Amino acid sequence: MDKNTIIAIALSTLVIIGSTFIMQKRNPGRFAPAQAPVETEAAENEVTDLNETPVSELSSTMFVENETSETVEEQTITINTNKAEIVLSNKGGDIISYKLKDYLDKDTNEGVQISDSINDKNRTCAVSFGNSDMPVSNELMNVEMIDDKTILFKKNVTVKKNGQLKTFTFGKKYSFKDDENVFKLDLMFHGDEDLSWMNSDGVAYSLRSAPQIGPHFNAKQNRYENRQMISYNGKKMKRQILGQNDFKRWNKQNDFMWLSIAGKYFTEIMIPTNISTINAGFYSTLIEKDNYANAQAIMERKTMSGTDIADTYYMYFGPRDEKSLARYNVAKKDNGDMSNAWGIGGYRLTEVLQSSGWLKWLERALQFCLEWIQKVVKNWGVAIIVLTILLKAVMFPLSKKQSMGTLVMQDMQPKIQAIQEKYKNDQQKLQAETAKIYKEAGYSPLSGCLPMVFQFLVLFAMYNLFNYKFEFRGAMFIPHWIEDLSSGDSVWNMPFTVPFLGWDQLRLLPIIYTVTQLFYGKITQYGGQAQTQQNGMNMKFMMYGMPIIFFFLFYNAPSGLLIYWTISNLFQMIQQIVINKMMAAKKAEMAAKKAGPVQKTLPPKNKRK
Repeated sequence: MDKNTIIAIALSTLVIIGSTFIMQKRNPGRFAPAQAPVETEAAENEVTDLNETPVSELSSTMFVENETSETVEEQTITINTNKAEIVLSNKGGDIISYKLKDYLDKDTNEGVQISDSINDKNRTCAVSFGNSDMPVSNELMNVEMIDDKTILFKKNVTVKKNGQLKTFTFGKKYSFKDDENVFKLDLMFHGDEDLSWMNSDGVAYSLRSAPQIGPHFNAKQNRYENRQMISYNGKKMKRQILGQNDFKRWNKQNDFMWLSIAGKYFTEIMIPTNISTINAGFYSTLIEKDNYANAQAIMERKTMSGTDIADTYYMYFGPRDEKSLARYNVAKKDNGDMSNAWGIGGYRLTEVLQSSGWLKWLERALQFCLEWIQKVVKNWGVAIIVLTILLKAVMFPLSKKQSMGTLVMQDMQPKIQAIQEKYKNDQQKLQAETAKIYKEAGYSPLSGCLPMVFQFLVLFAMYNLFNYKFEFRGAMFIPHWIEDLSSGDSVWNMPFTVPFLGWDQLRLLPIIYTVTQLFYGKITQYGGQAQTQQNGMNMKFMMYGMPIIFFFLFYNAPSGLLIYWTISNLFQMIQQIVINKMMAAKKAEMAAKKAGPVQKTLPPKNKRK
């Protein structure tokens, strides 16, 4: 190994250690089991930490037993739509299970449980009378089934307020529809006197999302999974990755139209129909059950005024995909039909999507191709390999043109160096003459970048596909090795965790990828492309440094992504070997052309004696 190679590898290692150290300091959650919060718009997203704020007396309100002979027993009610199976309890009138029928959780072999981590103290759509950190209502409520998809819970409640008994009627009505991931929740209050007495520091009640959004995940093992708090105010989206064991106010200005808790694949969105009644939004990731932190959005309702109050909330519980969410961006389609059964719109729920930016078109195209191939081969891993081969075949003409272009570039170097010297003080003339030489040679500098640019675009799109599309969760390729294309492969569960890096699995795919990348660099060098590098150090860094850096960066990447990248390298090596032979023939042809036609010398004729 020569000196330059050793220097390149040493520099790469220093870059890795330095960047990892900085990332560890700035974002310890990436490498440690407890994820620290990361604010994506810290300047705009003001957060108040209630853990560090002294809490005053929250409320002097306390429930007393209702003076009634009616006995209510605890019961559960199941409602089915074609989208979900919902189980509700009359204890507080809350949701205790919400399973999505279209998405199978392979860990449980049932529909994905989007209402996770339910416990005695915290349930989905639970109401607290008072501030957001008050205990949820556990009152047993009467049940009235209005129809097979509409249920009403109601209760006459007597409370003690400042030493006086106050009575009001509290109702919760859930309305579900087929073909909808949105349900409607009406909270109703009736009192014989003005209900403004229901006041705890300017708050009448608080409404919660689910304690945790499913499917269940292990934060210590899955570094690519997190929970996010997202809001939208009609103009801007704000997003923050949530840490653990926090309870914080989301935004001091209450500048939001809706609040969302989002996981990798699914999301819950709370949409009040009258945002002016909302006092504040909060999020909680306090440890709730079995050392499993919750991830919950909470809305506080301002003090109420009047004897009859009805607040309506639309709740989206479903997949985090554009097709499902876009239905609520507008109320009506272009042809005048309703976009959704509720007839609601203008909420821009697609703001909760994992942003793919302008690469959405490529991501959709790749997903369509993968799904089509998978229907034929019946295996997602094989589908990835087939798609990779097809992409390399399509890109072969460009790769060939790029490699041949290096020979043209080498042939033009004497002319370019000459005009660089001639017009070194006239940049405009230099650029014009250089362009003229390129045109005469039929060479485009951009053509050499296209294959590399396309490869990276596909790589980013593939990363989004395998990391955020639920279809790949649990998709097996090779048993006991690559059992989930959405997470890293594993050949050994290490009995220890690698210090600093946090690795507890031995993964084979990152090693295979790195080896193929190093071999590809060697083959490219032998093909003569290395001569186009401006200096040897840059070339050595690209050959040895970049694969090593990517090994560390993508060690825990989805295995589907690494399969694509590895197969791409293997076929690119085969293509490069073919191209190298073509380049050798082209070099010989160019050399012969420069030498000019060969003069054939005829032997002298014999003279007659």
